[in-house]
Amino acid sequence: MLAEPQDTAADLSFSLAGVRVRVSAWFWLAAALIGWNVCQAYSRGDQRALIQFLVLWVGAVFVSLLVHEFGHALAYRFFGQSAHVVLYHFGGLAVPETWGRRGYLRPFQRLVVSAAGPLAQFAFAAAIVAGLKATGTMAPFPLEAIGRPLGLYEGREFASPFTYALADFLLYVNVFWPLINLVPVPPLDGGQIVREGLLAAGVSDAHRIAGIIGVVAGGAVAWWGYTHGEPFLGIMFAMLAASCFQSLSAGTPWQRWN
Repeated sequence: MLAEPQDTAADLSFSLAGVRVRVSAWFWLAAALIGWNVCQAYSRGDQRALIQFLVLWVGAVFVSLLVHEFGHALAYRFFGQSAHVVLYHFGGLAVPETWGRRGYLRPFQRLVVSAAGPLAQFAFAAAIVAGLKATGTMAPFPLEAIGRPLGLYEGREFASPFTYALADFLLYVNVFWPLINLVPVPPLDGGQIVREGLLAAGVSDAHRIAGIIGVVAGGAVAWWGYTHGEPFLGIMFAMLAASCFQSLSAGTPWQRWN
C-alpha cells in the first residue's frame, strides 16, 4: 500500500528543476475524496460551486505535496544523490534513483533528508502568509493560538469566496499535514527522524526503538481520531501502528522512501 505504484498509461509525467515527477491517476481521486466534505461545506448545496471548490482543493494538494517531496528530493541532491518524485493515493514519495547509494548517506544526512519535506511546507505556508499580509489581506491561518496573537486575521477580506478557499486550503495542507507527518510513527517522516537521530547518537537498536515509539504514538493518534470525529485520521494511524507492530514481531526493520 505504501510502496511506489507501478507505471500506467494514465499517469502524468513531467520534469521540474531537473527532477522527474510522476503523478499516479489514483492521486487525483484520493485527493478529491479527502477534500469532499470541506468542499461540500463551502459550496452550501451548489453543485457547480462544489466542482469549483474541488478543483481548487485538488490543485492545492497537488502543489503542496510537490513542495513537500521536492524538499526531500533537493536534500538528496545536496548530498550527492538524485531522486525522482511520485505522487500517489497515499501522498507522495521521493525515491532515490540508485538504491545502493542511499547506504552511503550518514544517519544525520538521512535525518536532514527526512526533515526537509515538512520544513519545505512550513516555509511555503510562511511565504503565503507573508504575501497576504504584504497586500493588507487577512490570512486564514488554521491554528488560532498562533494566528490571533500574530494578528493574521486582521486586514482586508477576500473579494471572492474562491480566493479565500484557495488560501484556506493551501494554509491548511501546508500547516496541518506536515505536523501530522512529523508524528513519530514509521514510515512517516517523524518516524524516520527518530530512527536516524537514534542512529546518529550511536544507538544500535534504533530500528526497534523507533518501531516501539511508532506503535505507541500511532495508537494514541488513532484513538484521538476515532474519539474526535476524524475517522480517516484514525484509520490511517491505526494501520501505521499495526504495520509497526508487525515489523517488530517479524524482527525486520522497516524501510521507506521519503
